[in-house]
Amino acid sequence: MPYVVGIDLGTTNSLVAYMDGKTPRAIPDENGQVALSSIVAFFQEGLSEAVLVGEAAKERLVTHPEETVYSVKRFMGKGQEDLEADLKHLPFVFAGKEKEGIQIQIGEKTYSPPEISAHILRALKARAEKFLKTTVTQAVITVPAYFNDSQRQATKDAGKLAGLEVLRILNEPTAASLAYGLQKEKEGIIAVYDLGGGTFDISILKIKNGIFQVLSTNGDTHLGGDDFDRKLVNLICDEILKTHDVDIQTFPEVLQKARLVSEKVKCGLSSEDSVEIVLTLPDQKTQYKRQITRTEFEGLIQGLIARTIDSCRQALSDAKLEPSDVKEVVLVGGSIRVPLIKERVGDLFQREPHSELNPDEVVALGAAVQAQILSGAITDMLLLDVTPLSLGIEIMGGVVSRLIQRNAPIPTTAKETYSTQVDGQRSVSIHVVQGERELVADCRSLAKFNLTGVEPMPAGMPRIEVTFLIDANGILNVTAKDLRSGKETTVEVTPTYGLSDEDAEKMISTSMENAKADLEKRQLIESKNEAETVLRHTEKALVQGASLLDDAERTNIENAISDLKNAMSSGTHRELREKLSALDQATQRFAADLMSQSVQEALQNKKLSDL
Repeated sequence: MPYVVGIDLGTTNSLVAYMDGKTPRAIPDENGQVALSSIVAFFQEGLSEAVLVGEAAKERLVTHPEETVYSVKRFMGKGQEDLEADLKHLPFVFAGKEKEGIQIQIGEKTYSPPEISAHILRALKARAEKFLKTTVTQAVITVPAYFNDSQRQATKDAGKLAGLEVLRILNEPTAASLAYGLQKEKEGIIAVYDLGGGTFDISILKIKNGIFQVLSTNGDTHLGGDDFDRKLVNLICDEILKTHDVDIQTFPEVLQKARLVSEKVKCGLSSEDSVEIVLTLPDQKTQYKRQITRTEFEGLIQGLIARTIDSCRQALSDAKLEPSDVKEVVLVGGSIRVPLIKERVGDLFQREPHSELNPDEVVALGAAVQAQILSGAITDMLLLDVTPLSLGIEIMGGVVSRLIQRNAPIPTTAKETYSTQVDGQRSVSIHVVQGERELVADCRSLAKFNLTGVEPMPAGMPRIEVTFLIDANGILNVTAKDLRSGKETTVEVTPTYGLSDEDAEKMISTSMENAKADLEKRQLIESKNEAETVLRHTEKALVQGASLLDDAERTNIENAISDLKNAMSSGTHRELREKLSALDQATQRFAADLMSQSVQEALQNKKLSDL
């Protein structure tokens, strides 16, 4: 049986793992190192371009920062406006239009993030093939749970460019739970706290009888160990500017040295109470030196850690659980070695977190387990994942009609039937959105497309069936079908770039904060939509059944119509409901008479046709 490998494509480091019998193992390089630095360096070697990946590329990061790309995972599926806050910290030159996906310029060439990530995947593929002594063509690749459709698709594209068939895009916390559950055979509720180099995820899982079910997920697409490093870099920059009057941010090579020094200092403070910072300034003579204590470092990063704890609380709330309901807490990711993290997580969940498995390897190990499941070699384990944000379409008045709710298990499908708004309508516009707010304007637009060939009929008569299908990789397919004509259109929702960092962080919390106001807006819009439909039918009926009305009754109905129109322009939801009820009362006898007349006419027509 050919090997299907598991790959953790990380922000800082990447790993590849395989199943050795029933045990997942990370594959080392020739030096015994399992972690491959997620860094790619480009340079000219004679007339041809050469590429370095890993430690060799990391060495060039100091000497040739403008030709060396790191943390490329943060750019996957993103547009330039998503990274405005980062640009001043990065030595790269970005190309392309603002509203398009990121392109990184190296010399005279430009590269997309998937192209750069493909070099990392090729290196891991080559490592696996050398170790396993066979060709490797299939893989499971992990991503943060909060990666959206565009970011997941970009990861699949990177795998394809590297010559890999990506069998599954797997959430990192879910992968970690697989590895942990396989070896520990835990049952109950487990929280997986995953803090890597560039992203944070928290997943609440229910594990029982070999079934792994994600109850809820939350996280931050722009928070990780890199941000801890940046806090130290900012401290170093500020102090050098103050004491030596030198702005090292204008010296890319020195700034990169400061970043690498900060990373080493952070790692050192995980086991030491204090570490010395030493950095040579641009004049190559003066050195910046100072001792920094663990307490001082924790003061710098405590706000970042607090953000992860807030995400944990939200995940618990979404799962309708209390911290005491969680049986085990698993720490994942290299950044969890910071002692303050274990302390804060333990305080929240009221128990000692587990980190028995190597936090750097556990995601890759879980991906290898999932790879084995997909290959059919493991049959006693099932994985149920979830979609992190609700999905729906825009309906009349700019209201969101949700088809798939947040935290729904995937793969999943849902369908709803809608109709037209205008008489004789021949096409229907489908606007797909993602988010938790009630109005389309407050959600994220994913895609727009038109269903043409709709049979022209009076408004409300056609039946348009909209189907959402999320596959096992979290990719959304949307189909719109006219049930009468059979015409249908299907699109795969793969937007050109991803969710902005601010939206990713605030989308859920903002929906909670605005829940009451959003509901009131939705109720008002829906009442107006209903009023427009009622008015349209009532005014048609007044023409058709004019002979059935006396002057007093017509005046009464027309006054009720006028009151409803006034309420539509300036009234509240409650006032609209009152005026709708008043119009209903005013037209009850007329509606009954009109119905009776229609029935009599139908019977008369039938008798004539029988003759």
